[in-house]
Amino acid sequence: MGGDFRSREANTYRLAEISNEIIDQCVAQGVPFGREYSGYLANRTFGGAQVSRTFYARGQTGQQLLLGAYNSLNAQVNAGNVDVFERTEMLDLIVIDGVARGIVVRDMVSGEISSHFGDAVLLCTGGYSNVFYLSTSAKGCNGSAIWRAYKKGAAFANPSFTQIHPTCIPHAGDYQSKLTLMSESLRNDGRVWVPKKTGDNRPAIEIPEDERDYYLERIYPSFGNMVPRDVASRNAKNVCDEGRGVGPTGRAVYLDFASAIERLGVDVIRDRYGNLFEMYEMIIDEDPYENPMMIYPAPHYTMGGLWVDYDLMSNIPGLFVLGEANFSDHGANRLGASALMQGLADGFFVIPNTLGPYIAKGKHPDVDPSCAEVKEAEKGAKDLIEKLLKVNGTKTVTHFHRELGITMIDKCGMARSEEGLNEAIEKIRKLKKEFWSDVKVLGVGESLNQELEKAGRVADYFDLAELMCLDALRRKESCGGHFREEYKTEEGEARRDDENFCHVTVWEHMGEDQAPQAHKEELEFEYVELTQRSYK
Repeated sequence: MGGDFRSREANTYRLAEISNEIIDQCVAQGVPFGREYSGYLANRTFGGAQVSRTFYARGQTGQQLLLGAYNSLNAQVNAGNVDVFERTEMLDLIVIDGVARGIVVRDMVSGEISSHFGDAVLLCTGGYSNVFYLSTSAKGCNGSAIWRAYKKGAAFANPSFTQIHPTCIPHAGDYQSKLTLMSESLRNDGRVWVPKKTGDNRPAIEIPEDERDYYLERIYPSFGNMVPRDVASRNAKNVCDEGRGVGPTGRAVYLDFASAIERLGVDVIRDRYGNLFEMYEMIIDEDPYENPMMIYPAPHYTMGGLWVDYDLMSNIPGLFVLGEANFSDHGANRLGASALMQGLADGFFVIPNTLGPYIAKGKHPDVDPSCAEVKEAEKGAKDLIEKLLKVNGTKTVTHFHRELGITMIDKCGMARSEEGLNEAIEKIRKLKKEFWSDVKVLGVGESLNQELEKAGRVADYFDLAELMCLDALRRKESCGGHFREEYKTEEGEARRDDENFCHVTVWEHMGEDQAPQAHKEELEFEYVELTQRSYK
């Protein structure tokens, strides 16, 4: 089970069941999936699977799925059924008599603070990988919407469950603001290797075959380069920690297509991955047809998120959470071949069947914009902006975000330990205190101010990062992407503790400067037997 038995059995089954309908839906929206000569949809293999069952659109499946969803949304906008408020950021959740009834937002161009009301609130705001500073997510992606909802009483589940994707372009310098994801499909034909000797700085093409370590093929002969993402990422880190990493920083491994080109021909490889090879050459300035690619793991997806029930409603009535913003389906590893999978499932197939009954069975009187709850939420948003602008310190928001990210990827990334997590919590608290006394946010709140936007998000990241570390510290086992160095097998693989940790950890906010309270949702498996994952 890909989620390493840390996801709900019923939710995972539903996601798999709906996945067939997602393909039909996306084909109808015009997503150009790969096809066989016969015209039937084509399949290929994917990490963690030994059969070809993954639908794809060359090396840009996620992008094409997004374009299909955007086009579907725009059709509804043109039909007058949907109003879109572009360049608008959620600042707070409005809860009236214990029910979610609206949100407070800021116009990112004018700086105007306003509120919007409804019979229910749906948060579809994505994950929080940018807590690591460098991630594959767009810089606009952030965890502030779900974090503000958490502070209003919404429970947060499994915050430490994050995916580190193995196939990304390596970090090159401190000037970078994000990392670039290369498609997972590359591992279908590329072979991952590093030099056998430590400190071998020769160009890749000068290293003879017998001096190369195809470590995934060596350690996992059954799956080879197609092991799951958490296994591939962890092993890349291990060989780099041994001093066998490549590239200028020593934090990269090779992904080599020489064998595939020799076996299939360059035209076949160009047809399959041409757009990815072009992107790689544009960024790295090396021809991947002639030299192996350099790749290294990077934060990509967050399996944790706001707790929801089977109908996608949080513990706050009226607050529904969809896609990556919730925790519901994945467990300790992201499931499926695309990060868009759960969002498409929740949006197109689940919420249409669960939102209606909620609205139909309750009374939802109009919200009075002048009521105390609305005014309090708006005042809180304005006070936060004023507080950030008033600090007037000496260090940039980016400085603090980068320092936080370095701490998180080092102590709460691919490998974690009790000592490291405690060090991280101490460092996070120190950074947070320094942030609120020495950050400098230029400009004003009543206009376009990207530094102010970043400052609000980074302020949330400090508290979110601490909760991630607390969650990782509490879970004394290794499972999926959560790898505690103290809990591993003799062969260095993840060792679960099903007796004590076969549950979802659900965190409750207890107030500012108060320790959060952990609750358990026990996981029950009726049809699937708990077994140890093995890819040997």
